[in-house]
Amino acid sequence: MFGSGIIRGLGITLKRTITTYTDDLAKVPSRYINSLDTPSGKVLQQPPEVKGLFTIQYPEEKRQLPENFRFIPMLVYEEDTGKQRCTACGICSKVCPSQCIWIVRDQTKAGKPIPRPKEFYVDASICMSCGLCAEFCPFDSIKMNHDYELAVYDRFPSLILDLEELSVPTSYYAALYPAAWEEEQEAKRIKEERKRARAKKAAEAKAKKAAAAAAAKAKADKKPDASEA
Repeated sequence: MFGSGIIRGLGITLKRTITTYTDDLAKVPSRYINSLDTPSGKVLQQPPEVKGLFTIQYPEEKRQLPENFRFIPMLVYEEDTGKQRCTACGICSKVCPSQCIWIVRDQTKAGKPIPRPKEFYVDASICMSCGLCAEFCPFDSIKMNHDYELAVYDRFPSLILDLEELSVPTSYYAALYPAAWEEEQEAKRIKEERKRARAKKAAEAKAKKAAAAAAAKAKADKKPDASEA
């Protein structure tokens, strides 16, 4: 029938509009109270089972992004010690397709290299947000940030991010990547347990060896001398 598609389309629009209001009224308090306080501000969650339109008060409120969302790289440092995970190995700059990363390794006064970055820059204007730097980083130092609001008036130098601008604490990383953080902590716990088990086994072997040596020495001391016999 001519015009039936238009009628069906309007019916779907009307149904979704009504669903929005019924869903808001059926759940008290409002579904918008489902929020998280993150370093980047208040984030609202919309579970898959929630129907209807979902309105947030941007920029005061933001919608929660998927954990695997990628934007500009960030450098994670240990919050308790302040130590950078990055060792300035340069793997990230080598695998970067757009060559937007460059690093200067720190060194002592005598010129001996120190495994930490003295300078670290990312050109956000040409970064492809591919995530290869985070994927290939052997020290879990580089992660992809969720902060997509980088509007500036001047491309240079505002979009050349330095070490200070890129550095974030582990708590920030844990808030953006809760599942990955839990997985990393579990792997770290297992590694520490294995390390303690190896140390305990080595200590027991050393104690056993020392006891055997002491027993052999005591036995040798008790044995009568042939000249005395």
